[in-house]
Amino acid sequence: MFKVNNIVSQFNLDATVNSIEPYGNGLINSTFLITAINKHNSTKRFILQKINCNVFPNGDSLIENVEKVTAHLRSVCNDPRKVLSLVPTHNLSNHITDSDGSIWRVFNFVENSICLEHIENYDDFYECGFGFGNFHHMLKDFPVNTLVEVIPDFHNTPKRFEALKKAVSGDICGRAASVRNEIEFFMSEASFYQILYDNYAAKKLPLRVTHNDTKSNNILLDATTRKALCVIDLDTVMPGFSVNDFGDAIRFGASTAAEDEKDLSKVSLSLELFNAYTKGFITGCGDCLCKDEIALLPEGAKMMTLECGMRFLTDYLQGDTYFHTTYKEHNLVRARTQIELVKDMNRKWLQMKDIVKSSIE
Repeated sequence: MFKVNNIVSQFNLDATVNSIEPYGNGLINSTFLITAINKHNSTKRFILQKINCNVFPNGDSLIENVEKVTAHLRSVCNDPRKVLSLVPTHNLSNHITDSDGSIWRVFNFVENSICLEHIENYDDFYECGFGFGNFHHMLKDFPVNTLVEVIPDFHNTPKRFEALKKAVSGDICGRAASVRNEIEFFMSEASFYQILYDNYAAKKLPLRVTHNDTKSNNILLDATTRKALCVIDLDTVMPGFSVNDFGDAIRFGASTAAEDEKDLSKVSLSLELFNAYTKGFITGCGDCLCKDEIALLPEGAKMMTLECGMRFLTDYLQGDTYFHTTYKEHNLVRARTQIELVKDMNRKWLQMKDIVKSSIE
């Protein structure tokens, strides 16, 4: 911990550090909770993070994106608990680059807050939708072209499909023959993958500031009121489509089973959860979404589920080099849950469309 203590000493915490402990269960960055005492003898807490430069090789641009977005959010929101705040160093920088080239940053801790690893009820999922929708609303006037695409083509589904086809043809692990049904499923949906880019080209789907990782554990709820409080984990904030932010939340939160559930009979889309999140998201967005965007929300949900499934299957075919796995067929199991979820979306497609339509009437 000597290195961590040395890093912390370079930030202007305006308090004396009592403890530094590992925090959370994130799989990308290394996260620590700092507990300190200020001059008024009050406890202050901070979040220290080391950015994973293997995932985010353009760390300086990532930090710049976060600084720009949080500054804008503070300009339109006067509640400090609703916006992440970077703590400056003694040299007035917003991060430190250590001798290994790793980037470190510190955020103020948002007190009396909770985040949900799993959705517990419809009201909580509504609040998650409202919070991410409000994030879009507060950033509706932000100049999206000033943000760097820290992971190029992160949600470019057509390119993810091309990557899958390349993995199939290369078959470097000799696994393709055993997953022909899964491959054929993604091939059968090929005509769908271009739909969002076609709407973008037709000027029906604008580029916006998007979060790109809208799981329920990336938004804080007030621990007392359970109301949406603050969107966190802004590392993948980039230009993108609002419907993808909506869709990834549905893929993860409205499924009736875990992402790696082996029993596919447990996997389905909960229309009740879909309805709750849809109402929350549209309400939170206010007037910032156009009618074409709202109409495409179900397409966003299906697109993100297909894309994630393709990514799992691609990684399985390439030897499990990207996603963390705990057993040999882990990525294949994940791909199969996404396929089953898409199949259920196809069965419930008209109901999904009706829910979106009724949410704006």
